[in-house]
Amino acid sequence: MGALKKLLAAAGVLAAAGIGETVYFYNRTMKRGNAKTERTTKMSGTDWEQYFPLMEKRKEFVLAQAHKDVYIKSFDGLRLHATYFAGVGQEEVPGTGKAVICFHGYTGEGLSNYIAMTDYFLKQGYAVLLPDARAHGGSEGEYIGFGCLDRKDALGWIHWLIQECGEDISILLHGTSMGGATVLMTSGLELPDNVKGIVSDCGFTSPKEVFTHVLNHMYHLPAFPAIQGADVLNRKLAGYGMDECNAKYEVRKATVPILFIHGSADTFVPCSMCNEIYDNCASPKRKLIVEGAAHAESYYKDMAAYEKALSEFASEVLREPGVCA
Repeated sequence: MGALKKLLAAAGVLAAAGIGETVYFYNRTMKRGNAKTERTTKMSGTDWEQYFPLMEKRKEFVLAQAHKDVYIKSFDGLRLHATYFAGVGQEEVPGTGKAVICFHGYTGEGLSNYIAMTDYFLKQGYAVLLPDARAHGGSEGEYIGFGCLDRKDALGWIHWLIQECGEDISILLHGTSMGGATVLMTSGLELPDNVKGIVSDCGFTSPKEVFTHVLNHMYHLPAFPAIQGADVLNRKLAGYGMDECNAKYEVRKATVPILFIHGSADTFVPCSMCNEIYDNCASPKRKLIVEGAAHAESYYKDMAAYEKALSEFASEVLREPGVCA
């Protein structure tokens, strides 16, 4: 009997420890304010300092262009923010142009994360919309969507852009990391014909799978019970499961062409995820693997190859350039 009591006591301690681990993990990763950019940057393993001079130079040009803050209401009542650039250097003709919506990564913000690439898109004649994901930047929300909720927000931004630019606007979706997962998950939705192509840079399959990878390979910890417990909490608090929306399954329903980009040296979101999603993709597809690039580094590691892939993809899926007013 004494042995049984000891066993039950030990089980209680383990259960309490599991609950504590789950709550700690959930609060650090899923809630606004607790998910820190500095921690994400460290985990990504990318040396961003070497690219700061380029970013600062491009930031000067980008912020000198006309832009404005815009807002929409999400499907669940949140006020979402984005920065909008109507275009630069070309005649502005409503309804005859091309536009790109860029979705940033975990703990980032639209304008800051996409400052360098906005320079590229503006000079290529795109109107550019840079949303802040829910629970990020100027957007409301307490719980991070990890693409599962953000794909519905993406649909809202697509409809906003069509209303702003006209029914003939051609739209490209671009996402990096969590934003890459967002656009891949969006591919499984019924999209307006205006969406001509999707570009995913280092997108992951699902929050469950990417955090399992991080716990196992970066922290050398088991995923159980933290992931399973976080799934229960997230369904109750945020309204979605950690593997409820998985990019590798959503792209099986895709009809819009997709360009996949990933760095071969990505340890945060492994390149194998890109290959797995690519293999499941039902729509016309292309893939660029940038050798030696760490997480979200591909554009900076080999800008020539990245821009060439973007240009070739865009020439196939978009019509002649212009910008909307």
